[in-house]
Amino acid sequence: MGTSGPETWASEDNLAKLARLLREVSIGDVRVTPMPGGGVVAGAPALDIEQLLEAIEDAPSNSWPMVYGNGLFAVGRFGEAASVYSRFLEEEPDNVDVRFNLALCLMRLGRPGEAVYELTTVLEIEPEMTEAHYQRGNAYDDLGQGEKALEDYRKTLEMDPGHLRAIYNSGVVLAKLGQHEQAVESFTDFISMRPGISNAHLNRGASLDELGRHEDALDEYAKAVEINPVNSNAHYNRARTCYYLGRFEEAVAGYSRALEFDSEDAEAFNNRGLALDALGELDDAIVDYGEAIMARPGFAEAFNNRGAALEVLGDYERALSDYRAAIACEADFVDARFNAARLCSQLGYMDEGAIHLAWALELDPNIGPDAADDAHLKPVLDSIRGGGALPS
Repeated sequence: MGTSGPETWASEDNLAKLARLLREVSIGDVRVTPMPGGGVVAGAPALDIEQLLEAIEDAPSNSWPMVYGNGLFAVGRFGEAASVYSRFLEEEPDNVDVRFNLALCLMRLGRPGEAVYELTTVLEIEPEMTEAHYQRGNAYDDLGQGEKALEDYRKTLEMDPGHLRAIYNSGVVLAKLGQHEQAVESFTDFISMRPGISNAHLNRGASLDELGRHEDALDEYAKAVEINPVNSNAHYNRARTCYYLGRFEEAVAGYSRALEFDSEDAEAFNNRGLALDALGELDDAIVDYGEAIMARPGFAEAFNNRGAALEVLGDYERALSDYRAAIACEADFVDARFNAARLCSQLGYMDEGAIHLAWALELDPNIGPDAADDAHLKPVLDSIRGGGALPS
């Protein structure tokens, strides 16, 4: 029979302290309760956990591997935690709590397929484990398998009708699948049970937008920013809907608010540029397109939009340079090809214009009538179709 000495006692004392601390921070010392949004323990509790882990790691015996693994999980050391759980499963392959914890690690390590396997094994042993169905739903969502995710969320809600995260995530997946009526219902159920969550209103608004209920969507975005004034996505979505409705000044204001919270948002700069463009404020629009390009150097649409604004101002060579840049970023960008073809033909660069127009027609034959209606492009179009020489 083996004996234990002071070092082992100290190790087990530290493990007992770690177990107590894990319970205090609601991670748990057996089956992990994951923090919302995949978060980890922070601040003073995290420092305490790290100190205890270090002390346990240096001890000659670790008789509570589950607690040690959960401690690693709590502070975001998911790879190390997964190794601890995997070794544990070699001894106890039917331990559903360890296998569940391993699956959570795998999801956070970007390995949802392996997580599905582990959670399926858990459910074969314990079919009524509500949280295993929910987490497998999340893993299926990560894999892009929305219908399977919904099936697990439905099973979760059969066992626990008040499972808020399953209700919310069902709405998210339904929206991804284009089932916006049902998504609105899910977010409405969530809001009725848990009011005051900004992103729930944001997501309900996005699905209402997709259903063409734009005024209702605007009300949802307004509610989202009322709850959380720094919700940049809500400001952005509200601005986008205002632009669609032709309310360009409101769109400019909304994108400006979004940019206050994310000054590197290339899409917001580009879209504010479009709204300014629609208001006839071309110089300001050109500045915004430039900011979008600075934030995302390969942003083909922003180059094309700036080119169009420059062309309206009569700065044709700079406009053509931007169309060429858009094509360099995205060779199959039909609008940029068409714009470059038209401006090349206007400026007398017939060979280049023909190349761009032929490429654009190959990508989208429906632009043929537009080319035929353009005085500069019609001769080039006729030459391409007739196989004759380009006009000089």
